[in-house]
Amino acid sequence: MIDWSLVSKRITESIKKIVEGAGAKGVVVGVSGGVDSSVTACLCTKALSKKKVLAVLMPEKEVTDKQDLKDAVEFCNFLGLKHEIIEIKPIVAAFLKSLGEGSKIAIANLKPRIRMTINYYYANSLNYLVVGTGNKSELMTGYYTKYGDGGVDFLPIGDLYKTEVWQLAEFLGVPEKIIKKKPSAGLWKGQTDEGELGISYKELDLILAALEKKIKPEEIIRKFNIKKGNLEKVLQLIKGSVHKREKPPIIPLRDLID
Repeated sequence: MIDWSLVSKRITESIKKIVEGAGAKGVVVGVSGGVDSSVTACLCTKALSKKKVLAVLMPEKEVTDKQDLKDAVEFCNFLGLKHEIIEIKPIVAAFLKSLGEGSKIAIANLKPRIRMTINYYYANSLNYLVVGTGNKSELMTGYYTKYGDGGVDFLPIGDLYKTEVWQLAEFLGVPEKIIKKKPSAGLWKGQTDEGELGISYKELDLILAALEKKIKPEEIIRKFNIKKGNLEKVLQLIKGSVHKREKPPIIPLRDLID
């Protein structure tokens, strides 16, 4: 049984220590109306006070669900957070006008990179840190955009699987309508995380937790009644996203120069 009060305390104390250690005055959190960003904003508020947290809402007209934006605004008001709403559609359009139309995935990844830039604009202006809202399930499978939503200063819930984030959300009192909505990165109309991943978070987290405990693949299939295809899919996601979790490689040359 997880003691969520202890988990919450560890995270909030760590947030405060990281911010103070960086000499920063506060934090910027991109709030989407989803559970991850809501939990993160809540924890930051508990750690630093509402005066030191800026929520940035970055919807895209005709793509972002109107209810998500409404939920994000309502939750910011509930926490008493100052928030900025920046519509990114004109910014995306400006990029495409200059660069030309790219592939679907290139355009999809452009959006979180624009959002990252906006977060850092505010952070640099205020001497704040940018807080990431990614969870362990996303980090392990690479389900995030490199230098997009992965471009942050620290990740308060990065060691919690998605299913655990839902539990922490309940403990923190995040509204049920936020907890129960289908997770979506909002990359295109109707996009959902589980639809893109091709597996439910419940099964994904079961596999990831088993792999982290060094349980052999064949034992995972037998013990948890997991389909071989789903296990192979997760293993491929982990393998294919190694570059996202490592620093860019530097080619060693000093032996040729010094």
